[in-house]
Amino acid sequence: MSGTGVEVGAQAARSRALAVLRLRSRALAVAVLPAAAAVVLLAGGATGHISGGSWDAVRWVVSVLAVVVLLVAAGVALVVARARPALSPTVAIAEESAPDLYRLVRDLADRLDVPAPSAIALTPDCDSWLEDRTHRAHGSSARARDTAGAAKRASDAVGGARAPQGGPPTAPVLVIGSPFLWWMRVGELRAVLAPVVAGTGPSAHPDIAAARRFVRGLDAAVAVAAAPGRDPVSRTVLGAVGRIARLLLRNCRVHAAEMERGVASAAAERAQTVDYGVRIVAQEQVGLAYAGWDRLLTRVALPAWRMGRWPSRLDAGVVSALTELSRRDRLAEGFASRLGERPACDLLEEPGSVDEAASLLAARLFHGGPAETGPDWAPVAWQEYPDEVVDRKWRMDAARLHRVLDSLGVGHHPADPTA
Repeated sequence: MSGTGVEVGAQAARSRALAVLRLRSRALAVAVLPAAAAVVLLAGGATGHISGGSWDAVRWVVSVLAVVVLLVAAGVALVVARARPALSPTVAIAEESAPDLYRLVRDLADRLDVPAPSAIALTPDCDSWLEDRTHRAHGSSARARDTAGAAKRASDAVGGARAPQGGPPTAPVLVIGSPFLWWMRVGELRAVLAPVVAGTGPSAHPDIAAARRFVRGLDAAVAVAAAPGRDPVSRTVLGAVGRIARLLLRNCRVHAAEMERGVASAAAERAQTVDYGVRIVAQEQVGLAYAGWDRLLTRVALPAWRMGRWPSRLDAGVVSALTELSRRDRLAEGFASRLGERPACDLLEEPGSVDEAASLLAARLFHGGPAETGPDWAPVAWQEYPDEVVDRKWRMDAARLHRVLDSLGVGHHPADPTA
């Protein structure tokens, strides 16, 4: 039954991908149609079959229209090809820094009979997904945003770098939520990642990969056209490109959404055979990790960020908070037995340094802090948090209260017993 579900989902995704590609072919046909008409008219004039009368004027009008349409189509194609698709900021994990994690993901991919992800990265959020980073514009930006060289080394170790022209497509990068690594046990993480890793199978299909590239290119072209700070001529030209790209996106939006739904359905069906019972328990831990992570960011990390300090062990902090909460309120079922199992962060060689990198990235994403530390943007350990953040916050609030009282003319006089 599971194999039937996988096949149905894959077929639905492929049919929707072909619909997206047919839309691309129609757009190309519309762009070439005036040129084809111009060629017919010019050939008819040269052979004497279509000449005289108003045909000369029609020939000139159609030829000019063909040139204009071809130039516009070439401009749109150039912008779509050169536009850089959005890339999620992550912390790249090299294989030498997490051999056990790479081994777990490879074993999972082998059991699911799908290609292994080309690399692994962490995001400071409670989510996991596959991300295609094969676009040539990502070569420099990914290395600048992630740990230098880590993604390339990991890609070479798992399945090689970008595939050569005409070869099989490179598998996407597996992005894992860093709170999952610290809060979940190894078995729970494996169960949660199974449906995500299973998505590499449909991603390897040429039609689905081509449809995704087309949609991502259109989306990136719309973003390029909407970028501010351009001169009037560029703004006018890119405005026309943006309108065409938005039109194409609107026409293929339904097919693209249904394609992704089919891919997700096929991946979920394929993952049913792997750790299904553990996945039911792990979903509870996903919700608990999300709640604890959100509370930690808003109640603990945000006051520190506002003071120019960023907690350097956010993931360890969420584990400590959830551990205390679970023991007190029994939110995590079977919590005592979970403590005896191996935590997923043990799959990393240096979990402390990875946690610090993820914590800095969280501060940059959720607060807008700089990417590097400095005098006004320094890390703070949890043992220093009461003095560096809590005490300073109370003093600042007290000073603000005194200023307000002074501005209102409220003096510090002994209390009047008759008042």
